[in-house]
Amino acid sequence: MIIGAVPLESDKIFEEYPASDYFVICADAGYETALKFGILPDLIVGDYDSATSPPPESMHCLSLPVEKDVTDTMYAATRGLHMGFQFFVLIGCLGGDRFDHSIANIQVLQYIAERSGVAIMATEDTKLVVLQNKRLKITDSVGDTVSVFPLMRCNVTYRGLKYPLHMETLTFTGAIMGVSNSVEDEFAEIIVHSGTALVTIYREQKADTELE
Repeated sequence: MIIGAVPLESDKIFEEYPASDYFVICADAGYETALKFGILPDLIVGDYDSATSPPPESMHCLSLPVEKDVTDTMYAATRGLHMGFQFFVLIGCLGGDRFDHSIANIQVLQYIAERSGVAIMATEDTKLVVLQNKRLKITDSVGDTVSVFPLMRCNVTYRGLKYPLHMETLTFTGAIMGVSNSVEDEFAEIIVHSGTALVTIYREQKADTELE
């Protein structure tokens, strides 16, 4: 689990993703979110430019320079991959005052996907997943909104959605065929046969997802 610097108003997201089930890496001010909700980070990384103060010396920290080639969240992801982790949940990484950081964190999802990992960026009502030659299963989510954005030319199939597709090619600059779809069946899936796509799920209720 990577906890970023976007503030959380409640710990509801940790009911779906209990921090105790994960190796927790906090990126910069993400450690303040962790401590706020009683989570003890396994590792803290960052230059702490978004934190109110540096983390306590008693915690396992890696201090990074302010001037560097990657964001704190990307560095956290590279550390996790280097340690052998393949499944990531990113919390506190979407929204906030810095829209550019949300875009950068989508690139983190893609970076992990390109290295055969699986990553979900989650808030209380939204999930983002980058799929690269993978299948996303969606259950218990009838009525929720699903959008698919090609990050590069991709071939996709939708099943169980209001607007199904079969082996359709989507391009980054082509017609927007993936926005504001909705789940109609108890079991739905999105298959990216080739290429890379960003899938967003806006949840009116809790949605269960499973990647293959």
